[in-house]
Amino acid sequence: MKYVWTSIRMTIVTAVIAGIIYPLVMTGLAQVTFPGKANGSLVKVNGRVVGSKLIGQDFTSAKYFQPRPSAAGKGYDAMDSSFSNLGPTNKALADRVQVSVKQEIAANPGLVFGAVPIDMVTTSASGLDPDITVANAQAQVARVAAARGMSAQAVLALVVQHTTGRELGFLGEPHVNVLELNLALDSAQGVKAP
Repeated sequence: MKYVWTSIRMTIVTAVIAGIIYPLVMTGLAQVTFPGKANGSLVKVNGRVVGSKLIGQDFTSAKYFQPRPSAAGKGYDAMDSSFSNLGPTNKALADRVQVSVKQEIAANPGLVFGAVPIDMVTTSASGLDPDITVANAQAQVARVAAARGMSAQAVLALVVQHTTGRELGFLGEPHVNVLELNLALDSAQGVKAP
């Protein structure tokens, strides 16, 4: 009986330390050291939250840059974050990508078969990727400029301004955050955020 009570006390102590004290200390440290990131890197416009820099969201209008396709639920559903689970030799994936390539070529003037950026037609592992490659953004410039009545040079300048380089100078690829770029486009034209 002595061992049973000892194990019960140890379970309670461990649960309190690992389940209550440790999470509260970590949350407090995160709030003090980097509150923006600890709270989800939320993007606010005029005091109103319009999204997060860390979670992609769907933009359907031609006047906005489009994110990577999403396999998360019905699209960009953070509660159902997942990938399609289709391997590179799967015919269903090849067929879907083929359809997506044709759609992107039709939607983006100047885009030709063989020059469609891979992240324009394939989903990310999480289905919530907020960034696109610079090539993907450049491929959408003509469409966005035409839809907004802006010059391609002005739109391209915003893409360049919102391009983030490699992490630590050598990790990953340069990328563009779609939400921030679309908000900059609206701001440049004096459009208020939804």
